[in-house]
Amino acid sequence: MSNEKTEGIIIRLADFSESSKVITWFTRDFGKTASLAKGAKRLKSAFEAAIDLLATCRIVFIRKSSGGLDILTEAQLVNRFRPYPGNLSNLYVGYYIAELLNALTEEHDPHPDLFDAAYAVLQHLQEHDDFQKALIKFELTMLDEIGQLPQFEHCAGCSQELGQLESYLYDANNGGLYCRHCEQQRHGNVRVSRGTVTVLQKLLDENTQLSQRLNLSLQQQREIRQLLTTTMSHILGRRPKMAPYLQL
Repeated sequence: MSNEKTEGIIIRLADFSESSKVITWFTRDFGKTASLAKGAKRLKSAFEAAIDLLATCRIVFIRKSSGGLDILTEAQLVNRFRPYPGNLSNLYVGYYIAELLNALTEEHDPHPDLFDAAYAVLQHLQEHDDFQKALIKFELTMLDEIGQLPQFEHCAGCSQELGQLESYLYDANNGGLYCRHCEQQRHGNVRVSRGTVTVLQKLLDENTQLSQRLNLSLQQQREIRQLLTTTMSHILGRRPKMAPYLQL
């Protein structure tokens, strides 16, 4: 057993006993991990100020080598998630982020870039009354980190360049778009316009200022939301529970 220190976002809470909780964290250094917070439900608990869904904390825990629950010993609150005042949608988006982090990541598999992306989108949800572009950036980062990012430049059928079409057929089962020739022989889930594909390519760019200047039309937002929800549903084997709350 060893003491470990890191930053973590609380993505799930569950009662363990009359006085304790099991906390699932998505941490910067250790990926997803579950720890037992003994006495967390007591009125004068040492963790009382920190234990809240989507809160970010600096934590210390005893890592169990036997595969059992880690033991949380310290939790210092860095940021308590509070969505933009009066915007219930941002709260639902926060729950959706927690759902994806819990369902699509493996225990003890660190993804520091994904942690940073999650922290950034949660901050955005607290400071702004919109969420679409920030959420799309996070979802694309997640898909990239877990090796499930769709192909937006080459055909998913023949691997040739897509060519300039007015719209493209997207197939989540095959992980990408089809060129004109392959489209006639395949079945897809979603149709997206060429402008929407261009937006997705720009949002994948690491140039933050460029992506911040992008303006998404309502049609583009709807197409991207349908594409990403279809993709997440395919990976999960079910529709995300919070997906209905994200529709435009």
